[in-house]
Amino acid sequence: MTHLPALTPAYLDIPSERALSATAPDHPPRFLLLYGSLRDRSYSRLLVEEADRLLRRFGAETRIYDPRGLPQPDDADPAHPKVAELRAASLWSEGHVWCSPERHGAMTGIFKTQIDWLPLESGGVRPTQGRTLAVMQVNAGSQSFNTINQLRVLGRWMRMITIPNQSSVAKAFNEFDDEGRMKPSPYYDRLVDVMEELVKFTLLTRGRADYLVDRYSERKAEDRHPAAASLADARA
Repeated sequence: MTHLPALTPAYLDIPSERALSATAPDHPPRFLLLYGSLRDRSYSRLLVEEADRLLRRFGAETRIYDPRGLPQPDDADPAHPKVAELRAASLWSEGHVWCSPERHGAMTGIFKTQIDWLPLESGGVRPTQGRTLAVMQVNAGSQSFNTINQLRVLGRWMRMITIPNQSSVAKAFNEFDDEGRMKPSPYYDRLVDVMEELVKFTLLTRGRADYLVDRYSERKAEDRHPAAASLADARA
């Protein structure tokens, strides 16, 4: 039952707790927050700003990206200042928060444009792979989960570690006061839950992300042996 004729043992790395015991960075966890509307009173931005306050309360470092001025994908050079800013922020981060309004049953083009400017790989660097991700949406009407379901698919495609919890705020125009602060409510309590969980998952995975997303198929294609070669030889 353990005979595996299709397997190339030299590229195999048996998962182990020892390999997961890497020392975590000594700086606070770092998060990039993205939102999906350019309106002056953007509820996805207001929800992201509340998430940002909570993350900083949990001791994290944060950056909120302003999508104004970001060109359409393939309509500008990647050296465009807004593109360069977005990519640099993602490389700096250890986790993301994504929040989009639901428009026509889907995420907005404003939000998707930001993700489309983040390559899976560029020059051997992967700006999203192995990072944690929390997904949220705001709704003009009743509660929906269309957009966060799409964001989950998108996060998986970007090879991110998407946490189980999520936030969907119905009738968002009722949930923020005149100063743009979120009112006390079960929606706010859920937001706290999501940010707390995001920080926990990030603390668990940062410093270990490279190992978590290292793949047998890629090692084989690149003729690259596991990082712990001596352990792999012993296991083989």
